[in-house]
Amino acid sequence: MARNSAQDNPLAPVTIAVGQEDLLLDRAVREVVVAARAADADTDVRDLTSDQLQPGTLAELTSPSLFAERKVVVVRNAQDLSADTIKDVKAYLGAPAEEITLVLLHAGAAKGKGLLDAARKVGAREVACPKMTKPADRLAFVRSEFRALGRSATPEACQALVDSIGSDLRELASAVTQLVSDIEGTIDEAVVGRYYTGRAEASSFTVADRAVEGRAAEALEALRWSLSTGVAPVLITSALAQGVRAIGKLSSARGGRPADLARELGMPPWKIDRVRQQMRGWTPDGVSVALRAVAEADAGVKGGGDDPEYALEKAVVAIARAARSRRG
Repeated sequence: MARNSAQDNPLAPVTIAVGQEDLLLDRAVREVVVAARAADADTDVRDLTSDQLQPGTLAELTSPSLFAERKVVVVRNAQDLSADTIKDVKAYLGAPAEEITLVLLHAGAAKGKGLLDAARKVGAREVACPKMTKPADRLAFVRSEFRALGRSATPEACQALVDSIGSDLRELASAVTQLVSDIEGTIDEAVVGRYYTGRAEASSFTVADRAVEGRAAEALEALRWSLSTGVAPVLITSALAQGVRAIGKLSSARGGRPADLARELGMPPWKIDRVRQQMRGWTPDGVSVALRAVAEADAGVKGGGDDPEYALEKAVVAIARAARSRRG
């Protein structure tokens, strides 16, 4: 198998989808299946978990057929395969069968790395499916979803969607599809607000925005709503930390145009304008107090306290008070 040509061909003999993002892993599988069925509508698809692929099973699935049918064999959690089964797979990688595409889904960690290395050595097609833990990654994902559907959305709309939906890529992708289906023209922040007002009010970033603006009552209301809808406490502490740090960065930065500050601070220009509005009333001491409050809350929600909800409420109140330190 030639590695370069295989990378562009979903019907390469072997594809490895590497990472822990379920949506991306499923899309990698679907891409192969769609391509196979486009080539042969009667393609047989076998989707197996690691415990279903026992020693000898792969040989049975890939043995020559009397009717020479095309087949896709998907193996999920390949890092968990038994040692004997891994031997079978490695042997197969050296001489893959014609008209058969093997898709290995691998978490990408140290466990089962030998199998991953063997697949790469023979030039398997590789699809990256990394877990998107950073807000910036999810924002880039939303933008790419709009582009893939041939539609445009403003930066503010993309950010509002991430703020409203949270970290679930399936929900983000579904929201993009829904907006594209229902709305004509460019999708802006107002449109996202109309569709996802309830979600926006429950989002961790709304809690953070209200807190750094000194609006304690509204921040607490958003916090309780957020927790009641299942938002993880750790996501809320993360959003609070980002909000306070943005205040600190911008307050210590030299003046300039939003575009210049954006490059210096690593923020999009529209966020510079938002943080400028939020930072009125903040002092350096207030930022320090707020950061300590966030650190205490983070410890509290990660096992350092008995009541994560109380730890968050305490942090929200402390941040809101710090936001009014210059006025008080």
